[in-house]
Amino acid sequence: MSLRNKILTGAVALVLGSSTLMAHLGKWEGEGQNVVYADKLARGLPTVCKGITRYTSPYPVIVGDYWSDARCAEVEQLVVERGQLDLADCLTNENVSQNTFDALSSHGHHFGTSATCASRALMLINQDRIEEGCRALAWGADGRPVWAYVTDAQGNKVFVQGLHNRQLDEARLCAS
Repeated sequence: MSLRNKILTGAVALVLGSSTLMAHLGKWEGEGQNVVYADKLARGLPTVCKGITRYTSPYPVIVGDYWSDARCAEVEQLVVERGQLDLADCLTNENVSQNTFDALSSHGHHFGTSATCASRALMLINQDRIEEGCRALAWGADGRPVWAYVTDAQGNKVFVQGLHNRQLDEARLCAS
């Protein structure tokens, strides 16, 4: 039985859309972001609520539109649960804690589940090297920050401290 099926049947004690995960996303993606805005770090990608974009939303995401708290809650729950179930398809280590699952889910919510599934962090966690995998959410094997860069208008990779702070927070959550 896959981890996805075990989650759906309650055979493992992992909760979809846990309060810890939703609070973490609120901290880093924003609380009360009811007006769709152009995310500067994502090259102007229209974003609303807790990081909802056109790539994840069942509804159009148009800059300037207002989303009610109810719509945000509905779509956030849908997007988070869908992302967590997709993550469960590539997470083979059934011994992960809720916090580790939530940290990986946050990473997937931000960078896309396929990027998280292909990450060094998930590879290590699947090898039951949880502490190393959690550290890999923020640090490369060479000791340099990872997942904390954006490409500027000139095509240069630029380090963003705020992104690294989020990765450090995810690594802490993952290991706790």
